[in-house]
Amino acid sequence: MKTILPVENQDPLGAIQNLLKKLLENDLVDILLVPMRTPSGTVAPTLVSDPQLLQFADPLAPVMPVNSATLVGKLSVRQPRARVGAVLRACEARALVELTKMQQASLDDLLLINIDCAGTYNVPTFIAKETALKEKNSVLLLELYQLANDQPENPPPELRSACQICEQPIYEGAAIQIELFGNQAAGIPITITDEIGEKLGLVDSPNSERSTTLEKLVAIRTERRDAEFEKIRTHLQSAGGITDLFAACIRCYNCMTVCPICYCKTCVFKSELFDHDPIQYLGWTKQKGAFRMPSDTMLFHLTRLNHMGLSCVGCGMCTEACPAELPVGIVFRAVGQSLQQTFEYQPGRDVSEPLPLITFKADEWTEVGE
Repeated sequence: MKTILPVENQDPLGAIQNLLKKLLENDLVDILLVPMRTPSGTVAPTLVSDPQLLQFADPLAPVMPVNSATLVGKLSVRQPRARVGAVLRACEARALVELTKMQQASLDDLLLINIDCAGTYNVPTFIAKETALKEKNSVLLLELYQLANDQPENPPPELRSACQICEQPIYEGAAIQIELFGNQAAGIPITITDEIGEKLGLVDSPNSERSTTLEKLVAIRTERRDAEFEKIRTHLQSAGGITDLFAACIRCYNCMTVCPICYCKTCVFKSELFDHDPIQYLGWTKQKGAFRMPSDTMLFHLTRLNHMGLSCVGCGMCTEACPAELPVGIVFRAVGQSLQQTFEYQPGRDVSEPLPLITFKADEWTEVGE
């Protein structure tokens, strides 16, 4: 079903809040996971059961402090569980699909609500921009969609780097799709399953055409992505290679902690295996004359890249979390793309599409040219 959410008093956020309220009031979900305004004014994923508190929900805030796929996984992977409605951006939805394949999440009892994404700022930039505006409303988001519609080649320079090269700004596998690209003059177009639409009393109505906007935006972002991939691949093939790119790594594990695909409860890099005896450091230093500390940084990145390169959805949380400002996300995306093309695999495309790493095919290496 395609319909239009009416927008009153130029308040698109209020229209979406009302839609979310109806989901709780009509007992379609028990709780909602949605970005909410905190008392301090920041935005954080929050579980809500009281419809009245959704006046503080703000899924339009262009900021993503965490990839919420990890949170949905924790809410859904075991039984008994609540009926959860989750408001996610496209990269979060794709990560959730990958986690489901890895049996770290479940789509059962889950109502997925996806919102078109024109991009996000990191938390400090978002707070600074709102402070400059002296108000907390939808202005920042509407500016991003206006640019995406009219000037997709000129995104705000402060937009997160992962968002500037994101060629998948929508996810079409959700039960409710909030469609913000294109002409919004008549209201906010949504696509919703017939069953849910009928329970909410919605009716079919003409939907605005957003394909032209999307095609142009995706083409520009894809071109920008390819240019960034070419630069990073040139660096990877240079004399210093990946060692040079990750030379400043302090092995803080931040990139691993925020990655929605890294799910191991017991990580080998947080085990005793890498608690080397002091005498070993002496031996290595004597052997080489000098020994970089902390140790095992390259092994850490290469192991992570091997484990999750095929499933990387490009959310860029790893880059944002790195205190050394290493290009972790772009390296993983560039290498991941090569792997994904080899196996004709697109992460988050379809929950029924098997993971290549756990799928045995007798003639696989013949097919990929070995």
